[in-house]
Amino acid sequence: MKEGVIFLATDHAGFKLKEVIKDHLILRGYAIYDCGTFSDKSSDYPDFIKPCAKKVAKNKGSLGIVLGGSGQGEAIAANKVKGIRAAVYYGSNTKIVKLSKEHNDANILSLGARFLKTRDALKAVDLWLGTSFSNEPRHKRRIRKIEK
Repeated sequence: MKEGVIFLATDHAGFKLKEVIKDHLILRGYAIYDCGTFSDKSSDYPDFIKPCAKKVAKNKGSLGIVLGGSGQGEAIAANKVKGIRAAVYYGSNTKIVKLSKEHNDANILSLGARFLKTRDALKAVDLWLGTSFSNEPRHKRRIRKIEK
């Protein structure tokens, strides 16, 4: 089992992709906690994203992956929780996924399910989970300023 829990959350728009990501991560030995939603029935993303973000903030060493149609609202909701640094990815250059972790120590990855093919989403998840924070003083300084 790999270190730390990965908390997952979505609204109806990301439900199917969340299920694929969950299975993908379980097969790779990650501990998963699914915060919902549990169907593709219409739902409001803050009802699932905010509790997920609170769990990530409370559980040191954990991470979160949240999904929605664009991932934008989900990141905004998650970033309202103290201690969360959510970054959005909805396709194109995966370097942004890597930089979100290396430079910003993002602890939540927000995916735009309506803009990503499944294989691209899985590639982004694997890249993000496989990337570490650089611990460079300039990045640590900037994160401290955000936290204030």
